[in-house]
Amino acid sequence: MTRITTCIFDAYGTLFDVSAAARALAGEAGRERLAAVWQQVAADWRAKQLEYSWLRAVTGDYCDFWQLTEDGLDWALERAGLTDADLRRALLGLYWRLAAYPEVPGVLARLKAGGMTCAILSNGSPAMLEGAVSSAGIGAHLDAVLSVAEVGTFKPDARVYDMVCARFGGSPGAVLFVSSNGWDIAAAAAYGFRTLWVNRAGMPVDRLPGRPHDVAADLTAVPEMLEV
Repeated sequence: MTRITTCIFDAYGTLFDVSAAARALAGEAGRERLAAVWQQVAADWRAKQLEYSWLRAVTGDYCDFWQLTEDGLDWALERAGLTDADLRRALLGLYWRLAAYPEVPGVLARLKAGGMTCAILSNGSPAMLEGAVSSAGIGAHLDAVLSVAEVGTFKPDARVYDMVCARFGGSPGAVLFVSSNGWDIAAAAAYGFRTLWVNRAGMPVDRLPGRPHDVAADLTAVPEMLEV
């Protein structure tokens, strides 16, 4: 087996908690209507954001990921019957500084100390990713933050995964790709990366050609896998 030298992380749902914005706002005074449905809003927001990315990848109608984030939220709020423009603005504002999962800084620091090249590969726009990385304070642990904006399409288009070896050299077999999205893991495995699916919700494996090489409940398994 080729030695792993590069560890690539998906961003949203893997390093950053995509439910954090709705959860945080629902806890504020005066947000009782959101508090009653925030879990549905968060789930719908994420689902539509992803669905729109897949559809745009198929049709070639690329746009900035921020547009998909806005469109997904608008759908989710309409379904929940929440039409408050201030609520929309507040949720979108919080998305720029989503909380990282608790284990993220320590895991990245350990990987870097062990000599691993670490980077993000995300559908997010460069500005969105810069905001999230800065807010989480993890920039010092990353060698690069790669956005699909460079190739003008979304995952799981192979041109997105091509960006990794184009940037760092080597072969796909020298890359460990880590994501919480089962479809992303399936595509990355079929592409040739070694994969770790961070299955935080305990979901079944997707019925797709690529299968995860390893599965874990959180990111603490990554340094152990790589023995760093």
